[in-house]
Amino acid sequence: MENNDRWTETLRRTLVGGAWRSSAKLASRWLLFAAAILASAFLGSWFPQIWAPVRSIFPPKTQAPEPVEQKTPDSFIPLTDDQISVAKIETAPVGPGLIKRQLTVPAALKPEPDHFARVAAKVSGVVAEMRKKLGDKVAKNETLALIDSREVADAKSEYLAAVANYDLQSQLFQREKGLFEKKITAEQLFLKAKAAFTEAKLRLDLARGKLAALDLSEGEISALSSQPISRLREKEIYAPIKGRVIERLASLGQPVTGESQLYLLADLTEIEADLAVPIADLASVREGQPVALKAPDGRSFQGRVRVVNAMITPETRTGNVLATVKNPDFALRPGTLINAEVTLEQSPVKILAPRAAVQLVHNEPTVFVRVKNGFEKRVVELGDGDERSVEIVKGLKPGETIAVVNSFVLKAEAGKHEIPEE
Repeated sequence: MENNDRWTETLRRTLVGGAWRSSAKLASRWLLFAAAILASAFLGSWFPQIWAPVRSIFPPKTQAPEPVEQKTPDSFIPLTDDQISVAKIETAPVGPGLIKRQLTVPAALKPEPDHFARVAAKVSGVVAEMRKKLGDKVAKNETLALIDSREVADAKSEYLAAVANYDLQSQLFQREKGLFEKKITAEQLFLKAKAAFTEAKLRLDLARGKLAALDLSEGEISALSSQPISRLREKEIYAPIKGRVIERLASLGQPVTGESQLYLLADLTEIEADLAVPIADLASVREGQPVALKAPDGRSFQGRVRVVNAMITPETRTGNVLATVKNPDFALRPGTLINAEVTLEQSPVKILAPRAAVQLVHNEPTVFVRVKNGFEKRVVELGDGDERSVEIVKGLKPGETIAVVNSFVLKAEAGKHEIPEE
């Protein structure tokens, strides 16, 4: 009580002393501070009693869990179809195949000997017709050219005269023979007729042989008797094989001899490859082994070894091996130098993959399997292989699709996923 009186007296003196405005502010602050302390004490004892029944009415609010970051497995590489297309990644299914031990050697292409022909005039004369152009197809025995030849005309005339004389002497001989058998004529006349007939037959055979030497067939010779005189000078030149004209060597009006060449023909549906095989590998090459030739456009053509020549070429110290290769659309052309692959051995495997599909990741052979929305990195176990392919012993199933071209892009992407985030 005494303290309160002192405090009141002090306040009164302050107001009276002229410091009313500042002292009033100070007093109000003290009053607010005291009120806050009293309110805190009151609420601290009273509020829990009020809030407890209210809190029991409402269930406690469940706190939402913080979102968990979805992490992709290290083996999964997410890529869209557009990204795969831009990266030029190509895929292919894996399955059974053959592991081949192959020998790659240079080869020179040339026409197959039995499918190549030089067409000669065979008679002296002048070229009257050239019926085929470069690149034209020809059938066997088709007429290629026409030669106007005095030599042929003389031979045909000689033959026709021999035929006429033979017919005459044959009739005379038969007449004299009948008279002699009836004892009507003398033996001397019969023998004379017989000698003339024999000579006529010999001349006919000689004339026929001369025409055959000029490359006239039996049918042409037999038809000469009914042939117009204007055609006696003509000599038709026929194709000895079917194929194509690969070279035309004469022109209209050109004088030719029997040895003059008119055309070169070749049937290029089969072509011969002359392989130069090193001596060290020659013992491994055998007749019948598969041979593959790659054309300039990238296509591969299959054939087989036809003969292994026993002779060695001294200049190159290589063996000569000939292979016959199918060439259905004439993509392989004679005179071309090309690489040939001879398959020396081959063995089947259950799963075969291109070597380009296998990447070394952390010193482990790895392939990238196509899955939904990307690729899966998968470690595999390798078996035997050749230059292009390798056997997959473990890690893949037949029919699974893997990246076979530009798989190194996926290796780089896999490396990015393995870098830890800071």
